Amino acid sequence: MARPTLEVADIFRRFGEAYRAAAGAALATAQRRVMTAIERCRTAALGGHLERCDACAHERPVYNSCANRHCPKCQSLARARWIARREADLLTTQYFHVVFTVPDAIAAIALHNKRVVYNLLFRATANTLRTIAADPRHLGAQIGFFAVLHTWGQQLVHHPHLHCVIPGGGLSPDGLRWVACRPNFFLPVRVLARRFRHVLLEALDDAFQTGQLHFGSSLAHLRDRRAFARYLAATRRTDWAVFAKPPFAGPRQVLDYVGRYTHRVAISNNRLVAIDDGRVTFRYKDYRANGAEKTLTLAADEFIRRFLLHVLPDGFQRIRYFGFLGNRHRHDQLARCRALLGMAPASSPEAQPTDYRDHYEALTHASLRICPTCHAAAMRVVEQLPRVALHRGPALDTS
Repeated sequence: MARPTLEVADIFRRFGEAYRAAAGAALATAQRRVMTAIERCRTAALGGHLERCDACAHERPVYNSCANRHCPKCQSLARARWIARREADLLTTQYFHVVFTVPDAIAAIALHNKRVVYNLLFRATANTLRTIAADPRHLGAQIGFFAVLHTWGQQLVHHPHLHCVIPGGGLSPDGLRWVACRPNFFLPVRVLARRFRHVLLEALDDAFQTGQLHFGSSLAHLRDRRAFARYLAATRRTDWAVFAKPPFAGPRQVLDYVGRYTHRVAISNNRLVAIDDGRVTFRYKDYRANGAEKTLTLAADEFIRRFLLHVLPDGFQRIRYFGFLGNRHRHDQLARCRALLGMAPASSPEAQPTDYRDHYEALTHASLRICPTCHAAAMRVVEQLPRVALHRGPALDTS
């Protein structure tokens, strides 16, 4: 795939300094770090090395990546590594994709309390799936799954939701049988939605009573106990969205499909259309119009503001594993599942290459070593390039 002409980094370099100055102390330290990382990614500011072709003497500088999880340019290799590690977890059964979304009123609380509410979102989702699945009226089994947090909609607005990928069955209560769900049906979404609403609202109420929630100016009225109770009560009277997509065609399709979700950032560089006159235009899918592709133009500072809404708290884990896929008992529980499904024991994972170019080739089958000019010889490292001072602006050298 050709490199995108426009990048989020270009927007930050052109308009980032003005945005920082205007935001002042309101711009969180984590957001400032993300902006700087993306601006510097794969530029001379991070240093790198110079490569030369053995045959035609073509040279190219290769600059280091920032490795920030919010950077659009740093996710491909991380995604490929994740997929390689998860292949051993695949079971020969149906797989389902279930999405848990909170209403706008709860999303507003989350925006002021990201770490607390996002953690509660994971816990409420896990409680809901495991409780309903364990109920003999539904599946009657211990399930395993992983969940991925996304916080954005197609127009970069704040829209927190969890994508859950779930094998279609689980272990019986005594652990001696594999209990399969019905073909093409996992669990009733209405039951899931009611349980999810109840569990999350109770958790939010507990968080308020224990002083874990804090509210900025736009939600300052919720500092009052009765006002907060009325606010939650209104959401109890609405239907919450839990969406179960059709089952995957097979286990192998799961990782290919979900790999698009696990390391996605708020917007990819490929969606950018133009940066003109202090405005940014990008493509988005309008799901209210059957996924029709449209464009949206925002002022540059508004684009940056929306992008930074999705910066996660430091150290926050946005991919989590539950049930028999939980990290503590994953190996033993998966071995039992494989045996009950008549699968061969999982093979030991192959050692991963240490050089990023070898790792990239092993995972993608594309070489970073072959000369892009003559296509006949290898590129060799001939010089290490030191870091240089970061210069804001569109002229910053990139590889």
